[in-house]
Amino acid sequence: MTAPSPHATGTGTGTDTGADTDAARLKALGYKQELRRSLGVLGNISMGFAVVSPVVALYAVAMVGTIVAGPAWIWALPLVLISQCLVVNVYSELASQWPLAGGPYQWGRRLLGPSFGWMGGWVWQFAVMFGNTTVAYLAAPWVFALIGVTPTPGQLVAVSIAVLLGCMLVNAYGIRVLRLFVSLGIAAEAVASVLVGFALLLFFREHGFVLFTETMGAEALSGGSVTLAFLTAIAVAGWAFIGFDACVSASEETRDAGRQVPRGMWWALLSVGAVVILNAMAVALSHPDPEKVALGEDLDPVTTAVVHSFGSWSDKPFVVVVLVGFLACAMASQGGAARGLYSLARDDVFPFSKHVRKVNRRKAPIGGLVASTLVSCCGLMLGLNATAIGSLIAFGTAATFLPFFLVSLAALVARLRGTWVPSGHIRQGRKGTFLNVLAVLWTAFEVVNVCWPREILAVPGAPWYQVWAGLLGTAAVITIGLGYLLVRRPQDKLRARDAERTAGTPEAGETVSATDPATDPATDPATAPAKAPATDPATDPSLATERS
Repeated sequence: MTAPSPHATGTGTGTDTGADTDAARLKALGYKQELRRSLGVLGNISMGFAVVSPVVALYAVAMVGTIVAGPAWIWALPLVLISQCLVVNVYSELASQWPLAGGPYQWGRRLLGPSFGWMGGWVWQFAVMFGNTTVAYLAAPWVFALIGVTPTPGQLVAVSIAVLLGCMLVNAYGIRVLRLFVSLGIAAEAVASVLVGFALLLFFREHGFVLFTETMGAEALSGGSVTLAFLTAIAVAGWAFIGFDACVSASEETRDAGRQVPRGMWWALLSVGAVVILNAMAVALSHPDPEKVALGEDLDPVTTAVVHSFGSWSDKPFVVVVLVGFLACAMASQGGAARGLYSLARDDVFPFSKHVRKVNRRKAPIGGLVASTLVSCCGLMLGLNATAIGSLIAFGTAATFLPFFLVSLAALVARLRGTWVPSGHIRQGRKGTFLNVLAVLWTAFEVVNVCWPREILAVPGAPWYQVWAGLLGTAAVITIGLGYLLVRRPQDKLRARDAERTAGTPEAGETVSATDPATDPATDPATAPAKAPATDPATDPSLATERS
């Protein structure tokens, strides 16, 4: 598991990064170029960086993590980061071979067939949209902090909806405008995370590193068990290292995507991971009274540490910088959700596909933007009657780790069956299989860990559905998806379209290669001969320019 340099150019023919090559590869995979392919590797990294977002990650988990496990919760961060590298490792092999928007859906149908692929895409899509819900909800308090008002739960929801609508408007202007706003957000992240973090750690430290061995009695919330407290911290820390798959969502807008998207994911995850761990340590060590945080008496330990260290003048400027970071994260995350919906809808396998698949004149997936915004707004109803930060973190994290598990599982099963031999730019052989096994074990554990109902992640007296938010949310998504799969049978449409492509009859609006192995029914495990490789690098035209 190594992260390649973002500036590496590869060893292709010299035309690998050309627009014609990218369009030809997309054509070989069964689709025509509709989105604007204008991102380089740094642009792709910025999309992933903005969604993972060290500012959002830190503010989402620092307070909750300290309450459930005390300052010792910090050790959950490197553990989760290393474990998430296993997931990126699997994603890198898949994105290298099939650089398509809507990755889990596209990969799943090629690995284990249309039914599994559609279900994986359905779950992943709602995971991203519910992740947008959480980011918007976490951004709302900073709006009120800027104007000095204490919000009610209803007001938090109203401002969260306004955040989602504003982000949709920015996204509607296309990938170039989105990239500008994301770049502004990353600049804010650099100030709020890197510079402030180093300053706190180097010049304003009030405690020794021994602080990170203390729980300060926080385990009492877990029945006195330090082990259970740390498991809760791991569940919370999971939120800090999701979102790198936004790089995959932008695959069809990234030049030389087969090489650059895997690099983008690695750099986004590792850079954000380093910054989050730095800042979590810096905030804890510079906080004037960490025990207040552990007791739940200080609900904003990051701002407390900054204002205590730099003075009261820094309060409002810091709020502005953090708010910009949150908005950039929300915009990039919403853009990824819209592109995932677009990927499903263009195959006519999502409700209201005719409308959801629409692309506006700025080549933005406007149908997906509207649909994803509506779903994200519905998720905010969790917070109408009571503050729901802990519950929404559990809800968003559970919904996200489930598709991580499904993708990792599909890749492992296909490897063991012999129906998938990685044939993109990244091929790891036996090492890849071993790391894939570890990725399945990690994501299965985290799905159960996050979905486990915990009262300590909800405010005292919170409604029962907030306590069970993670499990209820994932169960609802799976149940509705299975119902749609049985009633509407989108898998039949996918098989029929694959047959049309193989017969050389493109569907409306598509330009398709009749010999595309990625969409050939012979590559579908449901119909393929046993042990037949799903893609042969020697004959796959979509891989001809990326052979090592």
